Parts: sequence; structure tokens; C-alpha cells
Amino acid sequence: MRSSPSIRGRRRCSALTRASRLGALALAVLWGSAAASDARLPLRIGPHAFQVELAATPQQRQRGLMGRTHLAPDGGMLFVFEQPGRHCFWMRDTPLPLSIAFIDTAGRIVSLADMQPWTETPHCPSADVRYALEVRQGEFQRRGITPRMQVGGLPQ
Repeated sequence: MRSSPSIRGRRRCSALTRASRLGALALAVLWGSAAASDARLPLRIGPHAFQVELAATPQQRQRGLMGRTHLAPDGGMLFVFEQPGRHCFWMRDTPLPLSIAFIDTAGRIVSLADMQPWTETPHCPSADVRYALEVRQGEFQRRGITPRMQVGGLPQ
């Protein structure tokens, strides 16, 4: 049996409506994940305070601080991983020189590294970590922040 033109038209319209809804849902998810990185989290390391953006999803972690040309002295980005591991970082598309603190599950800084812009040199922690904190290059040194210091305010 052939379907009449009006039934075919309704099927096509229904398919378009579903596609539109799926497209809108995809945009909402993408917008929501991008907007999440705009949230600021206060962190403390000794007497020093930072207001950092969160990178908690794979997409946010992949994007990181790519393309940024400015970062406030008390600003930064906290990368939160679902599982502890030897999470490595590089600076391929990042024009800012950054310093990174690798932080374990207990909130202690495991190791620090300075990272040069536009490079693919991997920077890896010396032990398993759950967090990594990127700030302007030299901020940890200027503030006397060293390995084994405790970071307060980390999300669980």
C-alpha cells in the first residue's frame, strides 16, 4: 500500500521536528558544558588565594586555556579528573606561558612545572594526581608555593 502525500508530509515533518529537537538538545549540552568553565572556584594554598575556572569535563579539559592571551595574577584553571593518574599536559595552542601544579587526591601538590607557549613538550606529574592547577608562569614561585603544600577548596 502506498502512503498518501499527506501522510508522507507528516512523517517528514515529524522527522524534521525530531531533528530540530535533537539539534537544540545538542546545542544546550554544548552551551552548558562551555558555560560551566565560566564558574569560579576559590582555592587557597597557604595564605594565597586564587579564583579559578573549572575544567571538569573531557571537553573542558581538552580546551583548557587554549587561545587565551590574558590571565589575572590570582586567576587560573583547575583541571579535575574522574580518576587519579599520570595526567600529562602540553601547550600546543596556548599562547600564555603557564605554571602547573599537579595535585593528588589528598589535595597536596605533588610537583610543579613551568610550561612554554606553543610547545608540544609533555609535562607529567611524578605520581598519580586527581587535579592540575594552571596559573600565570611564575606565580607559584613568586608566592613561595612549593611541592607538598596543601590546596584548600578542591571539589570532591
